[in-house]
Amino acid sequence: MSGFSVRLARAEDAQHLPAIERAAAVLFADDPAAADMDFDEVWSEQEHRSLIAKGHCLVAEMGERIVGFLATQPFGRELHIWEMDVHPDAQGQGIGAVLLRACLVDAGNSGFRAATLTTFRDLPWNGPFYARIGFTEVTDLEAHPRLANELAEEAEAGLPSDRRIAMIHFL
Repeated sequence: MSGFSVRLARAEDAQHLPAIERAAAVLFADDPAAADMDFDEVWSEQEHRSLIAKGHCLVAEMGERIVGFLATQPFGRELHIWEMDVHPDAQGQGIGAVLLRACLVDAGNSGFRAATLTTFRDLPWNGPFYARIGFTEVTDLEAHPRLANELAEEAEAGLPSDRRIAMIHFL
């Protein structure tokens, strides 16, 4: 593992996050589901700043450079992970796993009962990756209407509903 650190995001970090998200999107370039995706459509600096203000977003740094982030939002007793990205030139060093584990520690210490997310079921760096960290697929979406609604909105936006899943990690 290379030298990196993880910390809570600060408002001024928001300016760096859209570029990291755009750069990380290249992982999807060979996926047929990505043919109609607009890789420039990312969370804006202001949207990141708003999420950061809620207190649970994280960044990974190598030296003075931000190389990854995890953006979250509280929903009652659940902390929802909206986005996690690592810049391509920093991938393969465990940064994503450390960001995710740090998020789970923060969520547990903050009194959340679970962390949630939606992702691709079949891409190795999506569903299988989260499962290795302890997330499980939400199979009863009636019991989780917020996640069911998120999946419906994603399908409406053009993501393939047969490949998308909601996942949860109870804390």
